[in-house]
Amino acid sequence: MYRYDNGSLFCEQVNLEEIARSVGTPCYVYSSRSILNAWRAYDEAFGDIPHVVCYAVKANSSLAVLSMLAKAGSGFDIVSGGELFRVLKAGGDPARVVFSGVGKTATEIEAALRSGIRNFNCESEGELNEIDSVAGKLGVTAQFSLRVNPDVDAVTHPYISTGLRDHKFGIDIAAASDVYRRTRSLSNVRASGVSCHIGSQILDYSPILEAAGKVLNLIESLQAEGLPIDHVDLGGGLGIAYQPGDEAPGIRDFITDMRERIGRARLTVMIEPGRSIAGPAGVLLTRVLYRKKSPAKEFIVVDAAMNDLIRPALYKAHHEIRPLRQTEGKTVIADVVGPVCETGDFLARDREMADVQPDDWLAVSSAGAYGFVQASNYNSRPRGAEVLVEDDKWRVIRTRETYEDLIHGETM
Repeated sequence: MYRYDNGSLFCEQVNLEEIARSVGTPCYVYSSRSILNAWRAYDEAFGDIPHVVCYAVKANSSLAVLSMLAKAGSGFDIVSGGELFRVLKAGGDPARVVFSGVGKTATEIEAALRSGIRNFNCESEGELNEIDSVAGKLGVTAQFSLRVNPDVDAVTHPYISTGLRDHKFGIDIAAASDVYRRTRSLSNVRASGVSCHIGSQILDYSPILEAAGKVLNLIESLQAEGLPIDHVDLGGGLGIAYQPGDEAPGIRDFITDMRERIGRARLTVMIEPGRSIAGPAGVLLTRVLYRKKSPAKEFIVVDAAMNDLIRPALYKAHHEIRPLRQTEGKTVIADVVGPVCETGDFLARDREMADVQPDDWLAVSSAGAYGFVQASNYNSRPRGAEVLVEDDKWRVIRTRETYEDLIHGETM
């Protein structure tokens, strides 16, 4: 959805320079068409198999994005009470919400049960006991899946790999049957599924299919024991192309292969994509402040920083960076850095870049997921605006923070 037209970078039919001039920088811009096309690719690829595509809210939790997906019929995967609050505010159907995460509090569990969510993805017996206790006080029955750990390597960055035995997530798949059996003694919970998620930014999805095979074998044995397992939740994790040379998996190809792996199992399939829906849809716009040269380096100093997009500093992640006005000829090898007082404050290192000058604008690509949601106010920097593009129209969906916003709630 991003392309050059007559030398200017467009999102859908909107010139990004128009947004940069009107809204200022740094700011995030999202393509509504890109988001909806990706979600529908998942949904339509399942065909007539019973399924729920639950968008992973942690990837991008903007109310406008959530509202747009809710209207399209999306379910939602949440990992906190705050994300539940956002989904409900955005008009999401609680009956299509699954609550994942290792550290749910009693307050969050109660809010989820009162709202009528579909299912909890549970990660420990202690959590199951807490859900049983809260559900008992409310006089309801909570449906749950155990998130099992299949000990499958996602072959991704170690910080976003979640499927090995030494990770904090899930219950060892070898111990899962015993845990399911013990839950029969709990009066206020009902086992309805098995869940699995092995990691994020997966470019070769064969590990997901391997994990699915192990989970399906477990479900078959649980059903043979009379447990009412009616769905399988295979998580998210499909990666996107962040840099030249990356080959993003095709969403429809992935779901087609998953359907073949699931075969004739009479199960509702749940899946929780986030990055592959929101990631390619977004860019971070930033303005060049200064050019600087040291004996060893050239620097392009911009007004966006690690507090706006932490992925390069946190994961050494690569994001393509393009000028809003296309240039010909001269390039420069430089670090693209921000104003934050940390050596780790960079958006790119030793990158061949257009030879941009102060007051030129840049677009940091593939920033629609794990961008604004991980932003902070470090160095007392207000967070930027968010903008949603719809064909030839655009609107601000989150206003830029002010200095007064920075001290809201504080006292002396």
